[in-house]
Amino acid sequence: MPKTIIVSNRLPVKISNADDEYILSPSEGGLATGLGSIYKQDNNVWIGWPGIEITEQHDKDRVTDQLKELSLVPVFLDQEEINQYYEGFSNEVLWPVFHYYASTYATYKQSNWDYYKTVNEKFKDIILSIAEPGDIIWIHDYQLLLLPGLVRNELPDVSIGFFLHIPFPSHEMFRLIPWRSELLEGMLGADLIGFHTFDDVRHFLGATTRILPVTTSSNIITMDERSIVVESFPMGIDEKKYASLPLQDDVKEQIELIRNNFKDNKLILSIDRLDYSKGILQRLQAFELMLQLCPECIEKIALYMIVVPSRDTVPQYAHLRDEIDKKVGNINSIYRTMDWTPIHYYYRSFPIEMLSALYYTADVCLVTPMRDGMNLVSKEYVASRINNDGVLILSEMAGSSKELIDAIIVNPNNTGEVCRAILEAVNMPLEEQQKRMTSMRKLVAKFNISHWVKIFMDRLKEVKLMQRSMQARHVSFSTEQSIINRYLKTKKRIIFLDYDGTLVNFKSDIEQASPDKELYTIINKLVDDPANQVVLISGRKHENLDEWFWDTNMYLIAEHGSWFKQQNTSWHKISGLTDQWKHDIYPILETYVDRTPGSFIEEKTYSLVWHYRKAPSGLGELRASELMNNLKYLASDKGLQLLAGDKVLEVKNMDINKGKAALTLTEGKDYDFVIAFGDDYTDEDIFRALPESAITIKVGSNLSAAKFYLRNPTEVRKLLTSFVQHTHEPVS
Repeated sequence: MPKTIIVSNRLPVKISNADDEYILSPSEGGLATGLGSIYKQDNNVWIGWPGIEITEQHDKDRVTDQLKELSLVPVFLDQEEINQYYEGFSNEVLWPVFHYYASTYATYKQSNWDYYKTVNEKFKDIILSIAEPGDIIWIHDYQLLLLPGLVRNELPDVSIGFFLHIPFPSHEMFRLIPWRSELLEGMLGADLIGFHTFDDVRHFLGATTRILPVTTSSNIITMDERSIVVESFPMGIDEKKYASLPLQDDVKEQIELIRNNFKDNKLILSIDRLDYSKGILQRLQAFELMLQLCPECIEKIALYMIVVPSRDTVPQYAHLRDEIDKKVGNINSIYRTMDWTPIHYYYRSFPIEMLSALYYTADVCLVTPMRDGMNLVSKEYVASRINNDGVLILSEMAGSSKELIDAIIVNPNNTGEVCRAILEAVNMPLEEQQKRMTSMRKLVAKFNISHWVKIFMDRLKEVKLMQRSMQARHVSFSTEQSIINRYLKTKKRIIFLDYDGTLVNFKSDIEQASPDKELYTIINKLVDDPANQVVLISGRKHENLDEWFWDTNMYLIAEHGSWFKQQNTSWHKISGLTDQWKHDIYPILETYVDRTPGSFIEEKTYSLVWHYRKAPSGLGELRASELMNNLKYLASDKGLQLLAGDKVLEVKNMDINKGKAALTLTEGKDYDFVIAFGDDYTDEDIFRALPESAITIKVGSNLSAAKFYLRNPTEVRKLLTSFVQHTHEPVS
């Protein structure tokens, strides 16, 4: 029975040691709640660090047995690993860089990186000790970015999902990390990579295509022969739990106490973990500005601020705590009256019952992080407003702002805007509150934590099916043998070969992609067999092909079919074609060359090609898309076709087509073996034009009309070499 293995830095329990006894208590975290339904089912498990250092082996064995009863598997870390992997690399490199604080807080130490790798390897070893064929592995968060790749190397066919719970930064920020390539390669070990928002998806795709030699199409990354899907899955909360808490007697008591304490005051609630990404000081500045600009708010509005302790042994966190203490003390000392305190500040965590009472009672919830992956406090507040009243003020930098659009959305850096938002919120009419809150509550109820888990797991299954359908078409060993056997049994063959991207790899300089000795050897052996008609059909200029293959006994077709050269004859071109259209198109292409450094125009007899292989990544694609839109109508008026290839955009006569060229050579001929190799959009015409019995092979693993695909020119050469090697051997 296949199982699901959840992997995160921490297990969903708190472990404490009292009188030599280890006591386990469940965590309240959103992830623990959401995945509770999964890891407690069947034989599923959750792997993670127990949260404390355990040194003695007999203690480790005891804790392992206790955890096993809860379907939990521990990864034990020593203090040095905790210091360097967790405190060091995770929280002093990844956290500040991913939250855009690289210049202020990031420190890049080689030893931290070494420990990060070591601990990810430790997690991998635990996974390998329990994983079996058919299992699903779901890895979570920034502490384990290398883990998907490590597991993939050992278990190539396993199903791996990865979810990042913090923002993913733009390429400009991410590339500051010295080990950026290794981190991306680690993440790309997953089949499905999930983020909270589409912005994170965009940033990840941008970083990956700029840093690694991968290709992307929409939100699918192709690395080697694998397709990896990258999508956004906004995380939800256990909405029913938060909606039911205010109905409990103990929570009702707390609600009454809060109401009595604050009587006629409008209550603004702020809840955060101590962190520089949460914008706590900026929020206090906005509240102070409101008291300055609106004296009538004094004794009418109170801020209830909870800051949950976090890493306060780290100097920058301790400094932030001191700054918050000072700011709160300063505001209270200036504005406090005999009966009223502006800010009620608590530096500690609260039980969920007290939080529920605060959520239910607070007129306004102020959530203004400088950068946040999702921020579940905003959703917890909405779920707790069972009377459909209350106002949420939400930072546009929080992932939840993309969903909770009926909140008052603010830029947390704009103190004046946050101040005005507070005034708008406390004065908002009840009808307006209810209209906004009803809409947000429906959304939070629908896209809850169970929904998040379900859509991620469903998508992971879909991605695996998509990959398997692609794998089924790859020329595997058995497929290769059957193609070779067919080749050997036939007496009249035609072999269509594309050139760039099929027989040779792409070069940034198109003049450098000349044939090498190995390629000449393969082609000469193919054409030496009297049963073979070998056709090189390329988008290249006929002068190029002539220079390279003038003495080779091949049928040459250049410029997608506008020029032909039969063996031992001179070149001839299709009659009835005109190139007068170039006068109108060339100047347009020239403007794009001027606007795109690294791009250039190649002129062929009946086509113009705009190359952008050397242009900055992203800019070339943007310009190509603009150029396509610009030329679309002009091209159709003039009977031209636009072809978007690999880093090229070609404009050519519509009558020129590789498929038509291939048909002229196969129609009426009784070939008993037809095979075609090609790598781009123009070769699809050949694949479609050839008879059903033909073997069509796409180079590269993109979607295609071809029956099979090979990964690269090296695999193409290997198959062609197999043809000529086996020709003189007896057929099995």
